[in-house]
Order: sequence, then structure tokens, then C-alpha cells
Amino acid sequence: MFIQPWDASLDDAEWQAWIAEGHDFGLLSVNGLPGDAPMTVPTHFTGDGNHLLIHLARPNPVWRTIEHDPNVTFTVIGDYAFIPGPWRAKPGTPPTDGVPTSYYAAVQFTCQAHLVDDPEAKAELLRRQMTHFQPDSDHAPVAVDQPPYGRMLSGIRGLRLEVTDVRAKFKYDDHKPVEHRTSVAEALLARGQGLDVPTARRQLHRLDRVGPWKS
Repeated sequence: MFIQPWDASLDDAEWQAWIAEGHDFGLLSVNGLPGDAPMTVPTHFTGDGNHLLIHLARPNPVWRTIEHDPNVTFTVIGDYAFIPGPWRAKPGTPPTDGVPTSYYAAVQFTCQAHLVDDPEAKAELLRRQMTHFQPDSDHAPVAVDQPPYGRMLSGIRGLRLEVTDVRAKFKYDDHKPVEHRTSVAEALLARGQGLDVPTARRQLHRLDRVGPWKS
């Protein structure tokens, strides 16, 4: 992932807070077997210290590739929007001369994958995920010897992704003048399609912290 200086995370707290806001769905990317293309799997995840926790169905073909090569990448993308060219035209130039771009936030984790097959370890992984996704505990106990989850554990495998590196990108034209960034955020709020509103909020959040860009 190419990151310009003005697109970089301002500090670790920025990307950590962004993930904690509810960005808990991403793309697991694994190296293919010799002669095969890389494989990707979209999935929810939860954090556990320096690990990401995932579970997938046992028949998923991704397991063979992970067993062959445990070096994986997990990418989370959000707060994205297409920015039309006229919104980015320089002052005094025709709007049609503006060059469009994409705004987005992305956090990319480089990881070592550790398989989780022990039934109790899988149950604990699921309990941690349930605590995150269903904090009201409105679910049956996740226990090896109790239905309904006990009998389902054999149908899944768990993954503990040990994070070895994190790269975060917040691409919101932070190198442009304050007036430009403010006007684009206002245009996003007015358009209000897709993820326009959270994209505008993210841009304004960065604007508050960055102010005028200084190289």
C-alpha cells in the first residue's frame, strides 16, 4: 500500500481509534500455493492484544495455503468516497480541469497466522468474538459440552493472527489548502450517498488535527 507523507496516520492512536469505532470487517489475504493465485477471504474479526481473532468454516480452501505459508495480510477499508474532478479544480481554472480521486481510510496488518483447532481454544476464541459483537450476552453459552455451539465447533477452525507490522493510510487531500478540504467535506455532506457522510467526518477530523499541511 503506497502512502504519501500527508496520507499517513498521524500516530498509532489514530488508526487504533478508527478500528475501535466499529471497523471490524476486513479482507484476509494469503499467498497461493505454488502456481496458484493469492487467495482472499472477507470476514469479521476481533482484536486481542497483538492478535486478530478470526474463525472460518473448516471446508474453506484457505486452510491449505495458510498451512503452506503462514505469512498473511489483513486489510480493513472504510470511510471511502469518489471525489469528482470539479470538486478538486484549482481556483481560476475550469471545473472540468479538476482531477478526480478517491478518499478512503485503510489499515493493513502484516501477520503470522496460528491455527486454532483445540475445541476449548476455539470456544474461547468464539467467546471473545461474542463479547465484541453481542455485548448484551444475548446468546447461548459457548461451551464445548453444551448445545448449540458445542456440536458446531468441529465445523470451524480458528485463526490467531499475530500482528508483526501495521500500515495505516487516511487519504483525504490533507496536502490541499484548508479551504479546499472544507469545501469538499461540505460537498460530501450535501451529496449524502453511500459513505459520503462518514468520509466527510473523517476528513474534517483530520483537518482539525492537521490544519495547513507542513512538509
